[in-house]
Order: sequence, then structure tokens, then C-alpha cells
Amino acid sequence: MYISEIFALAAATCIAMSGMLVGELKGRINVFRLARWQMVASFLMTGAVSIAVGGWRSLEAWQFGYLAASSVFGIVIATTTYFAAIYTAGARTTALLFSLASPFALLLGYAVLGETISLRQGFGVLLVLVGIVLAVGFPTSSTKTATATKTFWLGIGLGVITAAGQALGSLCARPAMAAGVEPFTAMTVRAGIAALVFILATLLPIASLRDRSPLTTPTQLIALGSAFFGTGLGMSLLMAALENGNVGIVSTLSSMTPVVILPMVWARTGIAPPKAAWLGAALAVCGTALISL
Repeated sequence: MYISEIFALAAATCIAMSGMLVGELKGRINVFRLARWQMVASFLMTGAVSIAVGGWRSLEAWQFGYLAASSVFGIVIATTTYFAAIYTAGARTTALLFSLASPFALLLGYAVLGETISLRQGFGVLLVLVGIVLAVGFPTSSTKTATATKTFWLGIGLGVITAAGQALGSLCARPAMAAGVEPFTAMTVRAGIAALVFILATLLPIASLRDRSPLTTPTQLIALGSAFFGTGLGMSLLMAALENGNVGIVSTLSSMTPVVILPMVWARTGIAPPKAAWLGAALAVCGTALISL
């Protein structure tokens, strides 16, 4: 049975769907409020599943610290910049930039864990970078206004920070997951800590952190839907895939998000993504395969 591989592909699809839903919220709800809602919703959803399956019995005290560190880097930082990147650069570009998580994870493994980098993996990093440059492109001279250029590089920067945060979060969670923490329980701890951070942040005298303006029911439903598909179901499926599956294969299949999201963008806008977007996304996934397998 290929249950781990199915979980990994399902995770990629869920994360792509979550990104599309977040894109619908631009101009309706600010990044910090959305992150707070998502983490609270994810904590409640994954916590309910964890209790139902008895996952809390798999958690030991020493593992909590690793999952807490993973939450800070992989959720508090990465989720905030992820939403901001979608608002700035769009869901398709953000999903593509997220492919940088694999090269970052490779470099962190080399720097922190002393892991070696093969020639094949180095070529994989190059493919990811080429794919991103090809698909994202650069501001052309006809559109290169100061505002457009600033927005472009801001979106790129936010996407890069997201990928780096996700890689750090995965590195921190690795010891706990390898020791057998139940996936939904691990996600409950990570989401709970992040939710607490975002809630405490509302005590700071910063208007964007304390935004409580009225929101319509459709906006609330879209926000909850993005939480369900993203940090709730998507990340839990990924952790479930990593629990028993081959790490390289799971990492490669879960990185299919930049490809999976293209038909979603096509269906939503009615405009087919350019050929460079398809080719760039495919190259990024191939590069991730060379890094991971």
C-alpha cells in the first residue's frame, strides 16, 4: 500500500487549497488576525482528533520543547510571512517560493547536523532556483515602476522567509517525530503554542495586532476553511506521511503544491497560467526530488 505517498499528495493539495482561500481574504482581514484565527481553529480541530485517537499518550516532556521551537519558526514566523506573501505576491508565486524549504532544509542539515551534500543534491538546489526564477520572472521595463518593483521584492522576501522558517520548523520537529509522537498531537502542540503567542500579541499597543473590526460571515467561513485545509488537515497529513513513509519520497510528493495550485488558479481566474509557470513549477519539484530522494 502507498498510504504515506497518498497522504503526502493529499497534503500538497490541501496546502494549495488553503493558499487559494487565503488569497480570497486579501483586503478583508489583516495578516495577524487571520493567523490568530487559523491557529486557534487548528488547535481545536487537531486537539479533538488527538483526544479521540489517544495521541497525548505518545507525547513525552522532552519532546514538547522541540515541538515548541518548531512552532515558533515553522508557524509563528512562517505562517505570518506566508499570509503576507500571498497578499503581496499571490498564491501561485508564494507556493513556488515555498519550494525553497527543501534547499534550506538541506543547508541546515549540513550546518547543524553535519549531514553531507552530494553533487546530485547540489544540482537539485540549482533546479529549484532556476524553476523559481523562470516561473516568477522579474519586473519588466514596461511595468518597472517604483511601487511595482518594491511590491515584487517584498513578496519575494516574504516567501523566502516563509521557506526558511518552515525548514527550521521541520528541523526542530524532527527528533520528536522520529521518537513516535502521534501526528495530530504534534500539530496540536505546535498550533496551541502559536495560538497563545498570537493571542498574547493582542495585548501589545499595536493597532494591526489588536484589530477587532466586524467581519462578514463569508469572510469568517473562508478563514476557517483555509485553517482546516492548511495547518489543520494539510500539515497533519504531512506529519502522518512522515511517520511511516520514506522521508525523501514524502518530501518530494508534498512539494507538488506549486504544480497542484496551477489548475486551481486557472479555474478561479479563467486565465491559463503561462507556460513558464508550468515549466518552472515542474523544475522546482524535480529539484526537490533530487534533494530528497
